[in-house]
Amino acid sequence: MAYAIGIGLLGLGTVGSAVARTLRLRAAYLERRLGRTLAIRRALVRDLTRLRDVPFGLEVLTTDPADAIEARDVDVVVEVMGGVEPAHQYLRRALDAGKHVVTANKEVIATHGVALMRHAAERNLDVYFEASVGGGLPLIGPFRQDLAANDVREMHAILNGTTNYILTQMAAGQGDYATALAEAQRLGYAEPDPTNDVEGHDSAYKLAILGMLAFESEIRPDQVYREGITKLASADFKYAAELGYAIKLLAIAKQRPEGIELRVHPALVGRDSVVGQVDGVYNVVRINGDLVGNALFIGRGAGPEPTSSAIVADLIDLGHNLRAGAHARVPVLIETQATALPMSAVRSRFYLRLWVTDRPGVLAKITAVCGEEQISIASIIQKEADVRAGQAEIVLLTHSAVE
Repeated sequence: MAYAIGIGLLGLGTVGSAVARTLRLRAAYLERRLGRTLAIRRALVRDLTRLRDVPFGLEVLTTDPADAIEARDVDVVVEVMGGVEPAHQYLRRALDAGKHVVTANKEVIATHGVALMRHAAERNLDVYFEASVGGGLPLIGPFRQDLAANDVREMHAILNGTTNYILTQMAAGQGDYATALAEAQRLGYAEPDPTNDVEGHDSAYKLAILGMLAFESEIRPDQVYREGITKLASADFKYAAELGYAIKLLAIAKQRPEGIELRVHPALVGRDSVVGQVDGVYNVVRINGDLVGNALFIGRGAGPEPTSSAIVADLIDLGHNLRAGAHARVPVLIETQATALPMSAVRSRFYLRLWVTDRPGVLAKITAVCGEEQISIASIIQKEADVRAGQAEIVLLTHSAVE
């Protein structure tokens, strides 16, 4: 019988269960490919009595972290718990115990990833995190290997499927923000507390990770300017469509001589562009490198099956390393702390929707103020005034300006 690579699985929720099912479903193929099996030896859970649809016996379950992390028959620890703690400490314990680690945890990698990778390198171990960004969309591997010869100049991405679904629904006239959010929650796309998604935290974590790899600099999530989607109204989508745009929650990173632009915020994107046509729960990443030019990655960015695909891919790569007696074949060389540019240093086009008093000269005053501030107006839309309220709605689209 082939030698088994023992797995300690931390977490057995939807993602952990999907990993277990994928390993069972692909068992014969994985053994042929690796010359050995991938076997879950321990699975850390909170409650031993809960009924679970998993392809192994109850003897594998444990509530003791040490049992899943430090057992002699465990070679690699796979963390799918979520949250920063105790997941971060469990991963450090695994490295201290001589175990390789695989994680889907974007928060841990964004906040402690560089320290964990250094900790692993000192112990001749590997940290894998393909599933931390983009679910089943392959991003970490290409950034670490396929694009390694490139000087990556900039990146534009939709990194959160929940918000992209909500924005898609609003653009289609399927209700306001609250209605679209409720539908996303009903379908399981949004959590009961959606703050992490709708306020842009999730996208900021992921942008910090991709930026770290693209620019070979440590990026803290708090260095990413962040603005969510909660203030968007149905009217914004109508005006965007009239102007030829879609509204997307964009994650943007740009390398400039004086530092790096790092920002997550709603943005107008050309409706006919590739990014503008990525709807629903799909993610997209467009990078520009000096050698490859523009490269695009599009796919499902979340869900248990896509995430399990990325985790098992990491396990396959680790299996090849173990078979060859190798480690750190593709080292992550992060030696500097990124200099993040403030938003005051960022030039962009802007969309403004204003409610103004309906009287002569108001539009002239608005354009005069813009002129005084060196803001050039590209387009103006003014709808018929609300006579009863004595107000008019004006939409401005500017040329490049500083906020």
